[in-house]
Amino acid sequence: MKFKDKVIQFMTGRNGGDQLSTFLIVTSLALSLIGQAANLEFLVFVGYLPLGYALFRILSRNVEKRRLENYKFAILFSPLYGRSYRFATRLKMRAEEAKMHKYVKCPQCKAMMRVPRGKGKLMVTCPKCQNKFPSKS
Repeated sequence: MKFKDKVIQFMTGRNGGDQLSTFLIVTSLALSLIGQAANLEFLVFVGYLPLGYALFRILSRNVEKRRLENYKFAILFSPLYGRSYRFATRLKMRAEEAKMHKYVKCPQCKAMMRVPRGKGKLMVTCPKCQNKFPSKS
C-alpha cells in the first residue's frame, strides 16, 4: 500500500482542513514570528496554542461539531471576506479596463462612472443624479 493511500485511509471520516483551521494556523505562525522578532518567549509559546487546536480540529472525527464551529467562524468573519473580495474584484476589473475606459467622479453626488477613452471632451450624464458635466476621455 502506497503512502498516499495510507494517508487517505487515515483521514477518512475525519474533519480535515477548513477556513477556521487555516485561520488558526496563520494566527499561530504570525504570533510565533512576532514573538521571535520581539524576543518574547511567552508570545512564541502562545503561538503554539492555535496550532494545537487547528491540528485537533483537522484530525477530529466529530465532523458535525467541527462544521458548526466553522460555520460560526464564517458568519463572524463574512463581512471582512465580503468587503475585501469586492474591493479586490473592483481593482482587478479597473486594471483590465484601463486601456479602454477612464473612471470619472460626478462632482455633485460623487458617483463613479466609466467613460470610453480616446473620444476627446464629452458631456457625461450621471445615472444617479442626472447631473451633466464635461469630462475628458
